[in-house]
Order: sequence, then structure tokens, then C-alpha cells
Amino acid sequence: MSNLTELKGRNLESQRVFDYFEEISAIPHGSRNTKQISDYLVSFAKEHGLEHYQDEANNVVIIQEATAGYENTEPIIIQGHMDMVCEKENDCNIDFEKDGLDLYVEDDFLKARGTTLGGDDGIAVAYALAIMDSPEIAHPRLEVVITVDEEIGMLGAEVIDLSMLKGHKLLNIDSDVEGHFLTSCAGGMTVEVSLPVTRMAQKGLEMAITITGLEGGHSGSEIDKEHANANIVMGRVLKYLTDRMEVGIITMAGGLKDNAIPREHTAVLLIPAEKKEEFLSYIAEIEKILKNEFAASDEGICIQTVAGAEKEAEILSYSAMSKVIFYLRQVPDGVQHMSRVIPGLVETSLNMGILALKEDALVTTTSVRSSVSSRKEELLDRITHLVEFLGGEVETNGDYPAWEYKADSEIRDTISAVYKELFDEEPVFEAIHAGLECGLLSGKIADLDCVSFGPNNYDIHTPKERLSISSTEKVWKLLKEFLKRCK
Repeated sequence: MSNLTELKGRNLESQRVFDYFEEISAIPHGSRNTKQISDYLVSFAKEHGLEHYQDEANNVVIIQEATAGYENTEPIIIQGHMDMVCEKENDCNIDFEKDGLDLYVEDDFLKARGTTLGGDDGIAVAYALAIMDSPEIAHPRLEVVITVDEEIGMLGAEVIDLSMLKGHKLLNIDSDVEGHFLTSCAGGMTVEVSLPVTRMAQKGLEMAITITGLEGGHSGSEIDKEHANANIVMGRVLKYLTDRMEVGIITMAGGLKDNAIPREHTAVLLIPAEKKEEFLSYIAEIEKILKNEFAASDEGICIQTVAGAEKEAEILSYSAMSKVIFYLRQVPDGVQHMSRVIPGLVETSLNMGILALKEDALVTTTSVRSSVSSRKEELLDRITHLVEFLGGEVETNGDYPAWEYKADSEIRDTISAVYKELFDEEPVFEAIHAGLECGLLSGKIADLDCVSFGPNNYDIHTPKERLSISSTEKVWKLLKEFLKRCK
């Protein structure tokens, strides 16, 4: 679907990187839909005569031996993940299960029409393939590790076997601010909640309300911006309405990914037909309040209403509705603690990324993150206490450890020196609240020395995602020179 021929006229050193990124983007590769992209990587390895491994989870390891003169140099592990977060605009017809992305270039940016771009983390895959495809790039033995389902709890990194690797130095290309190199990250888990509900028949006027116009964003790297969470806001709107008039709830749905701050939520309600104007006046009142409160973080926030027909419907019973609203009003969400060690760093947070009201239960999925393991467990305990008090159940999955800072790092020192020499800029080394696979991989490889970096990629996990072409070029030059210096 995409056409990046315009890039060829720019004479980029990294042109092969963009060629591979375009090939990757033509293959559906959302989380839990990685078989096709995994097989593509295996085909690449076979075509290039490279040692490779593919496990049942679809993780792939490709090994390329050292070029001449680097045979006795310690191997370098290049690591990223093949899955992407699949978010799209409401009017976009792409089916992420079977369609590729529609890429285009706008000034210095690579984008995808109506969808997330998948630069997180397709760019790591593209870099790795371009390096292994180039006979001109000098390098030690390369051990390329491409995992699956990073975006839904690092599930691939959790199960991957790395016993075939010889290296202890790892380049994780899964960061999105060029020139900023990450040295540690938070741990996290996914929390699944199921709250049973009962229903009753009721007659009235069907009204759909949609909270929309929110910014969304990555629930790790952008949680500090305090963007509105559509699921949590809907709880507030429903409380505001039910305090003032008779309202029944038929359905609720908001968010698509636990690690993306939900941008929209739709609830279908039932109200007395004669109360329609009163209902709309209350919607206008709460919308005005929300617009004022979120003017700086989500200036586009609004509540859309669509009137349906008068009908009889199965709405939540009064007790079930009370429990659902109580849960949404009381469950913690957003930033919980800031680091007292690193100024400006979020230490602990959570994001209710998915909510769906089923026939017999309210189901939510929340991403919990913290660089302090006891506080991660404390948040889980708070959610569990609340849910069990309301008669529900909690399950967890994708629990991954924090990546702890290493005081002495040879790989960090080398890449810092190369960056300064190439660009005459001082690199920044910092921690991040978003999760990286380095913590899990450090538990599988003894004495692992890691650094994480990448090109500028903005608004990831949203349809506004855009990858800087010039920054991708800079990181390509950095990668090539780093590998050259490893001798």
C-alpha cells in the first residue's frame, strides 16, 4: 500500500533501513499476530545463509559471524521486538489482522495514514536487517534477538531461550528520543479485572454518549503528561448523570491496548424519553467542566451524543450499575508516585487501557508500572482489595522485572564516545518509566551489559505516530561506527 520512492531521491545512507521498514510495514504484525512477520525474518536468514532459531512463540534469533578482522572480538547482541501497537482513527478501514500499513512521507517524517506507524519497534528490526544485508559494514559476531508480544507484557522475552548466544553486550533499539540513552527502566504487569453484573429489562429512549477528542499516548513514556483516560472519565460522567436523573446502562466500551492511554469511550444508555432535554443539558454541563479541567492536556475533549429509538433493553440492575460506577470512581489510575532519586521520573503508575461491559461482567485490563517492586505489588493489592470487595476477580500476567542501573558499563562508555565524536553533541543518559526487555534479558544472560536507544519517534501508540527521517539517519551512522569501534 505504501510508496516511499520519494526517499530514494534524498540520497540517505540509511535508505536500506527504510526499504526494510517498508517491507515490514506491508506485513500485519500487531501483538499476538506475529507468525507472518516471524516467518519473514526466518526467510531473510535463510536467503542470507545465516544461523537462525524460531521458537513456538515466534521469537527469532539470527546470528551473523564476524567480518574479517573481528573474529576475536566479543559478540554484540542487537535486540528489538517485532510486534506493534495497532491503533487507528475511527474512519480508517485498515484491518490490522490482514492488511499492511499505508506509509507516506511528510517533510522529515515517516507516517502511516490513519494508523500507528509501528516505528516502535519496527525500526529496530529494519536496522538489524540492513546491517546483516550489508557486506560493507564491519562488525563482530552479531546476535540479533527479535521478540514477540513486547507490547502486551513482554511475553516473548519471558519465554525465549538464549542459550545459543555468546555475547554479553546488548544494544536495545527500543527508545524514542535520539541522543538520549536509557540505562534502567520500570518493571510492570498486566492486571485483568472481571466484575460480575446482573441485568433487568427496562423501557426508555436509547442514548449513546462518546467521550472523544483525547490525546492518548504511551502509558509509560507519556503518563506524566496527565492526559485524560477515557475509561476513567466515563465513570465520572456516569456518576454525574446518575446523581441527577434516572439512567440505565446497556453497554460500555473504551480503549484497545492496555499500554495506550484510551482516547475514546462509548456508553449506550437508556433514559426516560421525556427527560431527553434534561439529559442533554447535564451532558453540556459536565462537558464544560471537563473542557476547563483538561484545557492544557486534552483541549479537544468533548462528549458526543446520538439519540436512538424508544425500546426495551437489558440494562444493568441498579446494584450492578452502582458497583460499576463505584469501581470506576475509586480505582487508582495515572501517576501514583514520582521518583525521589531521579528528579522528573515517574516511579509508579497505572493505566486502565481497555474496558468492555459484557452481558454478565465488566472486564478491564490495566498496565501497572513501577521501578520499586513493592509499590507495584501494593498497587495490585489495592486493585484486588477493591474488586474483591465488589465481588469480582483479578488475574495478572506479563509480570516483568525492572532493569536496574549498572554503575560500570563498557557498552555505555563506548557508545557515548562514538556519539560525541560523530555529532559533537553530549549524549544524555537517563532512566525511563516505560518498560524495556532489558530487565528480563538480564535474567537470562549473566553479566549482561545493556544500553537502549533509538531515533526520534513521536506520539507512539497513537495514529499520530511519526518517525524522524533525519534522526533515523543519525542513528544508522551511530550504529555502523559503534560496530566498527568494537574491534
